[in-house]
Amino acid sequence: MTTNGQMAVIERASPDLSTLHEQVERLQAQVDALRAQSPDNRLSMVVFSGDLDRVLAAFVIASGAAASGMEVSMFFTFWGLTALRHKRESRGKTLFQKLMGWMTPVGTRGLGVSKMNFGGVGAKMLRTMMRQQGVPQIEEMVQMARDLGVRIVACQMSMDVMGIHKDEILDGVEVGGVATFLADATRSKATLFI
Repeated sequence: MTTNGQMAVIERASPDLSTLHEQVERLQAQVDALRAQSPDNRLSMVVFSGDLDRVLAAFVIASGAAASGMEVSMFFTFWGLTALRHKRESRGKTLFQKLMGWMTPVGTRGLGVSKMNFGGVGAKMLRTMMRQQGVPQIEEMVQMARDLGVRIVACQMSMDVMGIHKDEILDGVEVGGVATFLADATRSKATLFI
């Protein structure tokens, strides 16, 4: 049996249900705010380099992340755009854009390595060593990334500056601006610059 004194203590110790409900709502709002700030399971990268070894590393990382369930976007800008080209076009370009087009490689087959390239010998050596070790070539890595759903975006501003037209880049590559990259990067767990 409970005495009046004990009932008074129990009533003081038990919070009012409306107060408890308000506290739960406040906590839920805080949890929702934290969830909204936490990054998605995604990786974003800027591919600035046009070096074979660096572009290869970018596609290896992108494919690995996509295979592990992450959403991946690759934003190719300036020299990185050369890896996405599949042909060279001169029509409708300024003299400097034509010269830039002829001085830069077309596609991954023309990329040199970042160190010890020696006029293309270094790139051939790297490809041979990869083949000997059973490592997929960069062209296979590009296709693998695409098959895994990696989003590949070519920078519109860099394309304009360098005189690269949309029909010169690989089919299925999206063209976007820095806002496209930033929209992905702000929601990413990791952002890389290669």
